[in-house]
Amino acid sequence: MSIQRKRLGMITPSSNSVLEPVTSAMLHGMVDVTAHFSRFRVTEIALEASALSQFDASVMLPAADLLADAKVDAIAWNGTSASWLGISRDESLCDVITSRTGVPATTSTLACIDAARALGARRVGLVSPYTDDVQRRIGDVWAEAGIPAQAERHLGLRDNFSFGEVAPTTIADMIRAVAAEGADAVVILCTNLEAAALAGSLERELDIAVLDSVAVTLWRTLALAGAEITALASWGRIFQTNPMIK
Repeated sequence: MSIQRKRLGMITPSSNSVLEPVTSAMLHGMVDVTAHFSRFRVTEIALEASALSQFDASVMLPAADLLADAKVDAIAWNGTSASWLGISRDESLCDVITSRTGVPATTSTLACIDAARALGARRVGLVSPYTDDVQRRIGDVWAEAGIPAQAERHLGLRDNFSFGEVAPTTIADMIRAVAAEGADAVVILCTNLEAAALAGSLERELDIAVLDSVAVTLWRTLALAGAEITALASWGRIFQTNPMIK
């Protein structure tokens, strides 16, 4: 008899070295859920036209098509580009993916916004590796979505591969800094920062929600696929909260 497995499809930036091993580590022990990855080229995060064009739907959709060949139960764009391109970009992308493949879809940005709303967070801190101008744009986009940043920290980096080289201790210090400014939830807004394993201990230390983009993307994708989320409760309090998926 075959196992009734849930398969999760993840569209992945080509230079990301964090989200695949972290997602696999989180799913370790969940024998009925597997994650599958399809890449497209992303090498830098900036506001110049050449960098923004990396996220054109025409180059992302073939990755979704390939995931659909594996009969996945949900597809996620595991990246945060809509946080500076505009939330409607991800909403449209999800609609097109589902229309093409018949598979429900989500994204990291939609998952992070959903998580903040589901937890009732009123004072959100944003932590990222991005440059000043990208971080300012993110603040504007999130404010337009009804979630203004209470505090923020960013590293001023542009090369996407370099994000994955940032030490977890550096990320933890950034989280503590925005918490100290009154944030009641902190979003680590990048799927190439190694922060998922920090959430549980920092939530206990700071008594706030810590929402890592990789973890939260997995949370929302599991729910879309109809899989159990509470099995991952040790990875953060978000896994004890149901998504507010429309």
